[in-house]
Amino acid sequence: MEILLYVLGAAALAAGIAGVVLPALPGSPLLAAGAVLVGWAEGFTRVSGWTVGVCVVLAAVIWAVDLAAGVLGAKVFGASKWALIGSGVGLLVGLFLGLPGIVLGPAVGALVFEYARDPNFEQALRSGAGTFIGFVLGSAVKVSLAFVLVGVLVLGLVF
Repeated sequence: MEILLYVLGAAALAAGIAGVVLPALPGSPLLAAGAVLVGWAEGFTRVSGWTVGVCVVLAAVIWAVDLAAGVLGAKVFGASKWALIGSGVGLLVGLFLGLPGIVLGPAVGALVFEYARDPNFEQALRSGAGTFIGFVLGSAVKVSLAFVLVGVLVLGLVF
């Protein structure tokens, strides 16, 4: 049973790291589940409940960054609510177009919806660029936090 829990925990952690970047996978819940499974493997003796708790808090921070990054990036560049809606629509459409669609879909959606609201191409371009920059910076922060989470878990296993 112990080996199965470790394998499931490692699989959840790997899928969680992928999910931090790919919106089709729920990255932060998978990371939290992986930490719980690894801790549970030896009855929370080797990996304490405190260590698992820190991992769950880090997963919650990753989730919050995921929600806020694109919106903040777009807002900093002066995007309207229409651009934010367009960003979400662009992400949904982009999911069907693979990795380029996932990366560029929100920016294109923000640009198109902002331009539809007000045919000022410069403002629409700023909104799209802000969404893209927010996505890229948010992804970098999320990936960094995901590796910190895994590092905390590994330190809990070793020490």
